[in-house]
Amino acid sequence: MAVTQIAVMGFGVVGSGTVELFYQNKDVIEKRCGRELDIKYILDLRDFPGSPFQDKFTKNFDDILNDPEIKVVAEVMGGKTFAYDYTKRLLSKGVSVVTSNKELVATHGAELLKIAKANNCNYLFEASVGGGIPIIRPLHQCLAANRFSRIAGILNGTTNYILTKMIYDQRSFDQALAQAQQLGYAEKDPSADVDGHDATRKLCILGSLAFGKHIYPEYVHCSGIREITLDDVEYAESAGYAIKLIGLIENTETGIVATVCPRLVSVNNPLSSVNDVYNAIMVTGDAVGDCLFYGRGAGKFPTASAVVGDIIDAAKHEGRDIISLNWEESEGRDFIRPYKTAEVSIYARIRTENQDADSLKSEITNLFGYVDFIPRKQRSQHELAFITPTMVESEIDERLKKLTEDCKLMKKIRLL
Repeated sequence: MAVTQIAVMGFGVVGSGTVELFYQNKDVIEKRCGRELDIKYILDLRDFPGSPFQDKFTKNFDDILNDPEIKVVAEVMGGKTFAYDYTKRLLSKGVSVVTSNKELVATHGAELLKIAKANNCNYLFEASVGGGIPIIRPLHQCLAANRFSRIAGILNGTTNYILTKMIYDQRSFDQALAQAQQLGYAEKDPSADVDGHDATRKLCILGSLAFGKHIYPEYVHCSGIREITLDDVEYAESAGYAIKLIGLIENTETGIVATVCPRLVSVNNPLSSVNDVYNAIMVTGDAVGDCLFYGRGAGKFPTASAVVGDIIDAAKHEGRDIISLNWEESEGRDFIRPYKTAEVSIYARIRTENQDADSLKSEITNLFGYVDFIPRKQRSQHELAFITPTMVESEIDERLKKLTEDCKLMKKIRLL
């Protein structure tokens, strides 16, 4: 049997990890694939003098595109520009592509899956969500008999690390971010992580797969963790909660609601104890109930593990597509429900200059009825934190607006 030749596009953290893991476990990989495999090309514009893979490097994409021996390509370049063009051209020639590129899948997934299907090849992206955590394949294979109602998860390791340091080490956001950057968990520009964009892309992929329509990033309400303070962390802990950046998508009778934002997660919820750079995703199906997937959500070898797993799958299915992995293009957002029409409980922190705590409590109780006021050591007498009853979020906002003029809303965080 001829050797199935592979190409890897990009030799950064994930790309180098993919190549290293492939050769480290080549015997096991080939046994599980049932055929001989080898990497013929590594595409990167940079030079890597002294690399043990020196003879495999190319700077010309056409070397890969025009080589009939190449059957599977791992796209680990990132971004949407060259990666999108190269992926389309490869799939159009019937070459399977596997990727860790969450931005590309979240933006063009429906189109690329359609091209792959038309050309009897595969577009696989297990590594695009949750690093090494198996989640894409379970959704479209193991759990395929279920109607999904909800997916909730900690989808970004950087923000989870920062919040963990704030909770357990009493570090401010800026201090925790600086430590994450020193350790290589956060980029020099951490915006994609701390502002929620990375988690949003991952939630779009999960939601599109679970609910069958392409959910674009702009359909998701997104807010990050920059404004979380140690005051909020301490109030949450006093009430029996941990603050986590949560991606949540729910399929309701009136439409899909999708948000990425900080939430108070009860200590009774297993997501509350997921710390450091770990990720966890809870999927709710009508047959299985809640299933929790947990593990390292990023990193060189965890992500490479998922990439190589997809390479094996693509090689085993050479010449035919895995038809269960697909979703429809969406032409509008009519199926998306405005997030403020959903029912939720809210943590609110109020500060006033002229009222004491008792009069402020009375004012809040008059607005909401019963609320859960949160105790805290060394709390200022001019500050109060509480959790509202569960109600439509827009109604909560209207009631908060009715607070007297000297009351300032310092923070509002949803509960999971």
